[in-house]
Amino acid sequence: MLTQKCIEAGRRVLQEEAQALLNLKDSIDDNFVNACKILLACKGKVVLTGVGKSGHIASKIASTLASTGTQSFFVQAGEAAHGDLGMIGTEDVVIATSHSGEGSELKVMIPILKRRQIPLIAITGNVKSSLAQASDVCLSAHVEKEACPLNLAPTSSSTAELAIGDALAVALIEARGFTERDFALYHPGGALGRKLLVRCGDIMHKGKDLPIIKTGTSIQDTLIEMTQKRLGMVCVVDEQGYAVGVYTDGDVRRTLEKNISIKDSIDTIMTNSFASVHEQTLAADALAQMQNKKILAMLVIDDSKKPIGAFNMHDLLQAGII
Repeated sequence: MLTQKCIEAGRRVLQEEAQALLNLKDSIDDNFVNACKILLACKGKVVLTGVGKSGHIASKIASTLASTGTQSFFVQAGEAAHGDLGMIGTEDVVIATSHSGEGSELKVMIPILKRRQIPLIAITGNVKSSLAQASDVCLSAHVEKEACPLNLAPTSSSTAELAIGDALAVALIEARGFTERDFALYHPGGALGRKLLVRCGDIMHKGKDLPIIKTGTSIQDTLIEMTQKRLGMVCVVDEQGYAVGVYTDGDVRRTLEKNISIKDSIDTIMTNSFASVHEQTLAADALAQMQNKKILAMLVIDDSKKPIGAFNMHDLLQAGII
């Protein structure tokens, strides 16, 4: 019995909140366009404010805007009246969220904002409220009822406010031509950020950690160099320092199968045709190349084809590229 009631309640809430959002679709009109114009013209920062559940929603909207190219932060409306109004500059734009639009904390803020001629955008469920009337642009987040069976706890209303905030953020993304690469700049710690920002030069082993030998080196000494540097490969260079070949773990197995003496020169068994990348190549692109060629290590060369680094699959894994 309890299980079924929980399932029914969960489904009912999702249905009611989804319907509340669909009902808001037609409220996206010229007011929404004007709000976008104000935000696009903003020379300062976009400041979100609110109290209670609407305050939490405002904080989330600020975070979404900030991560998608609109400099933004949250000021708790209650704290604003005790000094935090000083965080808001005359070139900023304020977005205030409030279901009722009559919160006392916002009523304290509004006259100061108007006196300083700071544009105010309201997101409220009551378009006739004090907040709505004082705003430069009012965006309706009106819902017929809360999903809460008591019609008390902010549920559908807070979802509506958040959705309006998301709608603004996405509209600004499209208006600015914000790209995946732009997004990555604000999310360097995320998977997408790493894939779009980390370059081969950031993860490669270089200097004394780069396994390099000269042509004419014995297979035995080559194996020692490979073992010490632990990259699963070694680069062979000529007298001028140009890369002319590589020797990998896979080549070792093939060498043993051919019964070649380890006293022989590496020149006789090294791979002359090898893959390489530049240090500015995205690590994700290098990974795709390695997977396509079925190799486990990659050489990094400069424009003159001299080796400057190397990395393997383990390095890509540590960098979060895999």
